Amino acid sequence: MAAPGRPAAAAVKLPQEIESAELPADAIEIGRIADAWGIKGWFKVLPHSADPQALFSSKRWFLLPTERGLATFSGAVLLRVREAKEHSDSVVARADGIEDRAAAEMLKGARVFVPRSSFPTASIDEYYWVDLLGLDVVNREGLMLGRVKDLMATGPNSVLVLEQEEGAEPVERMIPFVAAYVDTVDLQARRITVDWQPDY
Repeated sequence: MAAPGRPAAAAVKLPQEIESAELPADAIEIGRIADAWGIKGWFKVLPHSADPQALFSSKRWFLLPTERGLATFSGAVLLRVREAKEHSDSVVARADGIEDRAAAEMLKGARVFVPRSSFPTASIDEYYWVDLLGLDVVNREGLMLGRVKDLMATGPNSVLVLEQEEGAEPVERMIPFVAAYVDTVDLQARRITVDWQPDY
């Protein structure tokens, strides 16, 4: 039974323009819808990256509700984005079928995915974090240092977080992702070569 004064979740429906969809095989989660923004159907998106270009490169966003159930829909839906722009530390956007604040509030909490194939082409010596995850990291002597499990932003540069099974406990290493330590990134071979020793 719904709480007094609040409609049951089943009574809330997304506009017809928002259609059910299947996530593309190369879908990457790039942000989360925080809330409605203004009264004309705009909504605020918190990007997972400091550089939200992937949000701007695709006009087709796929949404999934969070596990916490904030969004008032279930399953994946396709959102056709009319406009997206940076605003302060977030992105604001509007989409077909989301014409007022009430409709935008229905998206609150939704996870935003776009196909990896729609990302803009990275410049030389620039890489998307998602492409680095899972790569093996070896030093100049060919010694395996671990596999990239995460990246951390630490002000001016990022840090590779590696994990390697050594005995009973996995060992975690951190290597600054800067030219002084990173020799090559070979996405096809799925390997990063670094100037680093295991005892650093």
